[in-house]
Amino acid sequence: MVLVNAGDTSLLLDSEDAAPVVEHNPSGRSPFLLTSDHFGRAIPEKLGNLGLPSSELTRHIAWDIGIAGVARALSAHLDAHLIAQAYSRLVIDCNRPFTSPSSIPLMSEATTIPGNEGLAREAVAARRREVFEPYHRHITDVIDGRLREGMPTVLVSLHSFTPVYAGINRPWHVGTLYQSDARLPPLLLKSLRAQADLVVGDNEPYAVSNETDYTIPVHGEARGLMNTGIEIRQDLISDQAGETEWAERLANIFGEIEAELRMQALLPA
Repeated sequence: MVLVNAGDTSLLLDSEDAAPVVEHNPSGRSPFLLTSDHFGRAIPEKLGNLGLPSSELTRHIAWDIGIAGVARALSAHLDAHLIAQAYSRLVIDCNRPFTSPSSIPLMSEATTIPGNEGLAREAVAARRREVFEPYHRHITDVIDGRLREGMPTVLVSLHSFTPVYAGINRPWHVGTLYQSDARLPPLLLKSLRAQADLVVGDNEPYAVSNETDYTIPVHGEARGLMNTGIEIRQDLISDQAGETEWAERLANIFGEIEAELRMQALLPA
């Protein structure tokens, strides 16, 4: 177990560390803009492994298992731009406001995160400045560019969830998450529920709020974009076959939704 105290430096990432922003298909012409806040599980070299054994860093507490494969394949199927975060949510959670206790979690489920204890203000600021802010600034810049070009933009935030949480089994295969957008989520719910093999959550297993979420409230709701979050149960996408199946399933659904939005004149024909 290695733990490095990053409180002594204002610079977190160095040349050996990954860039925080991962992109796929930036020239994609789909109206759907895909984001994935918990895509990666990288940890800056200066933070060691946050005091955790390596086995903890492959669990769902560190990232959204399976969503990276789904997101990449869905991006290709839809010809959609994907913007994703390379770093683990244990470093800083890119779908949490800074005021949330889980922004830089001291504990995730029953696991204490030693490397997040007693952080100096400068260390917290470095994680925000070098991991969180570049990611969200890039999403903002991409949306700005699309709007300048007159390119329709529908925000889809991709996540996965653990089948059991706090000892309680979760029955849903997939959930649609939303706040106040009444255009996209009903269409997505209708399409998902039309598939007889699925148990579909309506704002389950989570509901979006300003207190618990960042990406949808800031980039979707505040900008008036059609938007939705998607949560896929992790045991369904824990291998390549599952990732492929769900990417194809969602690609078919979003193809139908795009056609419906154009028919309703919510997207240009």
